[in-house]
Amino acid sequence: MYKGDASSVTVPSLQGPFTMLEHHAAIVAILEKGKVTLTDLNNETHEFAINGGFCEQHENTVIICAEVKSEKLKVKS
Repeated sequence: MYKGDASSVTVPSLQGPFTMLEHHAAIVAILEKGKVTLTDLNNETHEFAINGGFCEQHENTVIICAEVKSEKLKVKS
């Protein structure tokens, strides 16, 4: 999906969407079908449709393991 630095990552968890920022508390979450949105350090927004999976955030690193429904939906600057 994406590899690089980001200022924020929003994921569709089973308990509702949430956004992870720098220094976010460590978390593991199950993801449902929906949209992953991230903003890179150039303030560009990247969106990916997923069919579900899980994510982990620990020590300012986000790992998402998900079935990608479609490649990048769009990039907004």
